[in-house]
Amino acid sequence: MEGKDKPVDVGDVYEVKIEDTGKRGDGVARVNGFVIFVPEAEKGDKVLVKIVSVRDTYAIGRIVEI
Repeated sequence: MEGKDKPVDVGDVYEVKIEDTGKRGDGVARVNGFVIFVPEAEKGDKVLVKIVSVRDTYAIGRIVEI
């Protein structure tokens, strides 16, 4: 099935640790090595995120619970 090579899908929810900060200030987490950018998260945060967008090399997640 095409497009299923990414470990996350829109709507998935994960508990992640923010490992770094991206160039635009977003928090950076990883799920199975796949980069998730999380706006309004800071390095060291542990957050519950919902995936709202999946691109070729990264995804965007929104915090649903801190």
